[in-house]
Amino acid sequence: MALVPYEETSGVGLQKFHKPLATFSFANHTIQIRQDWRQLGVAAVVWDAAVVLSTYLEMGAVELRGRSAVELGAGTGLVGIVAALLGAHVTITDRKVALEFLKSNVQANLPLHVQPRAVVKELTWGQNLGSFSPGEFDLVLGADIIYLEETFTDLLQTLEHVCSSHSVVLLACRIRYERDNNFLVMLERQFTVSKVHYDPEKDVHVYKAQKRNQREGL
Repeated sequence: MALVPYEETSGVGLQKFHKPLATFSFANHTIQIRQDWRQLGVAAVVWDAAVVLSTYLEMGAVELRGRSAVELGAGTGLVGIVAALLGAHVTITDRKVALEFLKSNVQANLPLHVQPRAVVKELTWGQNLGSFSPGEFDLVLGADIIYLEETFTDLLQTLEHVCSSHSVVLLACRIRYERDNNFLVMLERQFTVSKVHYDPEKDVHVYKAQKRNQREGL
């Protein structure tokens, strides 16, 4: 199902999405991401938030080496690929319809010795959470995943499940509509949230979130 999250798809905006390959340089590697807008829509193109979050990871603001990470709504998998190249053990997730495409990008861009550190796995928010251990991940990554209001409750439930009190959540997004702020308000009920990075050229924010402990909620 192709979902268009915002109307930046006219004229020049669409051209980059229709390119079959998007090329990046991260972690001393050239990464070539295959795109397929016509078949999979938003799941199969690289959004600016993914580039900004990958840049933030490369800056070394969070420890990745040896850490367990999960990317939610991975789409093309760019962020998860970069995290794996930087030393994390990454579970790269999306809905079933996007998995084969996602897997092809991951395998094409990770050297053989890095591939064991990256697993592609189905995760539909709020649904198949039983296949993930509660609090399983040190780091939770999401790029441009808060654009559909009807998914907010399921996304929050998923974050609750995969995070422990020590987990760090990094969400990169462009604040386009009031509903985007609404999600951050919802998130703050269960997590402490702070803005840790902003890319003015791409107008993308990176937010860091951690579960509130029980005492804070009292």
